[in-house]
Amino acid sequence: MPAVFLAVALLAACETPPPVDKLPELTYAHLGPFSFNAGAMQVVTGYIPPMKAPNVDHLLPTPPLKALRQWAGARLFVGGGKGLVRFTIANAAVTETALKVKKGLQGAFHKEQSERYDAIIEASLEMLDDRGFRLGFASARVSRSTTVREDATLNERRRVQFELIEALMKDFNAEIERNIRRYLGKWLL
Repeated sequence: MPAVFLAVALLAACETPPPVDKLPELTYAHLGPFSFNAGAMQVVTGYIPPMKAPNVDHLLPTPPLKALRQWAGARLFVGGGKGLVRFTIANAAVTETALKVKKGLQGAFHKEQSERYDAIIEASLEMLDDRGFRLGFASARVSRSTTVREDATLNERRRVQFELIEALMKDFNAEIERNIRRYLGKWLL
């Protein structure tokens, strides 16, 4: 009989974790393509995620490196001609910093921001001739930060991280689009 009570008590103590919310995919096809008068397109990753603290970009629902590759795949095309369009990802980092929170009795009555996420992305687009000489260049560098409350659930943290990258990519898109039109416009079809 005591074994039955022990088994029931152990089962009651087990708790299934809450389901992980499904977040939407970041997509960019609705923004329309940039078609360049070039024969080839190349995406180069100059950023290698460190995969250790304080960097957390590889742990996010949508890592910025993945978002930049998706952006390039959805927006950058070549329509024939000579030369090469090269998209280079120079930075796609997100770091996490622990913030000071009140401890003890005073901290029990306050819910504070416990972590800050700092995100930065930097990428460039080059138009190269057949010999590899640069004919034109456009770049964008954007950054954003956000914080998370100490009592945030895993799903709330994932949502905050997703929204950070979503806003960061909107900023990036606006800046690179403006610079493409300004500095690479004569190679657009």
